[in-house]
Amino acid sequence: MKQRTAAADYLLIIVGSFIMGYAIKNIYDPASLVTGGASGAAIVLKELAGIPLWVTNTVLNVPLFLAAFRMKGWRFIKRTLVATVMLSISLYLIPERFLIPSEDMLLTALFGGIITGVGTGMVFLAQATTGGTDMLAVLVQKKLPQYTIPQVMQVLDAAIVVIGAAVFGIRAALYALIAIYCVAKISDNILEGLKFSKMVYIISDYSQEIAEVIMEEMGRGVTSMDATGMYSGARRQMLCCVVSKKEISELKELVKERDKKAFVIVSDVREVLGEGFIEY
Repeated sequence: MKQRTAAADYLLIIVGSFIMGYAIKNIYDPASLVTGGASGAAIVLKELAGIPLWVTNTVLNVPLFLAAFRMKGWRFIKRTLVATVMLSISLYLIPERFLIPSEDMLLTALFGGIITGVGTGMVFLAQATTGGTDMLAVLVQKKLPQYTIPQVMQVLDAAIVVIGAAVFGIRAALYALIAIYCVAKISDNILEGLKFSKMVYIISDYSQEIAEVIMEEMGRGVTSMDATGMYSGARRQMLCCVVSKKEISELKELVKERDKKAFVIVSDVREVLGEGFIEY
């Protein structure tokens, strides 16, 4: 896979941040959905004090970035700083145009979660975040190394959701949980979509022939391992091969043509680094 340039990464950050800004301003805020993070806190403060979303997002992140710069350095914060600034700008510039009625809470939670997940996934692809609880979790974890960053983030986001429930009611908080789930699933799928592969194990009496056809016709490497059937005691060569999602059907057809009795195991692989897949 061709490696993205820095310019492409920053373009992902800008577009992803504006997508997130649209969802926060035009979907979550009108429906009072507090999904955690700095944006969730901004929605609460807008309700309580009338402070604009972009102001809160900016003010909350300034001390976090100063602390992160002191503890981690410029290299750690530069992309996240761009993403955070772009999110604040999007919250300021994007007009309030509601595409769906805020009273339809289920549709709002689903649609908002999907849109935010797309934007979040794009930002994550560029190895950045939009600051907020993500940045705070990194700083807290440095002081409390016995906890992982995801564990700290869960506590911080849960606290903001609880505050949102106290301000807007439990009904809005429950729908916010649906949105949070959608964000996690969509952003994960975007991240894994470019890296997702299939691991195939093949046990056959014709392993040499199958290996050769995979290498010649598909151009994929094959590893052979000695295997012994514990029931039959028979010794065979077990083949191991990693292919892309698009290639799995072709591989199964090639195996079937050579040995209809072959035993084939297919499993999901989250990420593959190396020749023919993702470059280091």
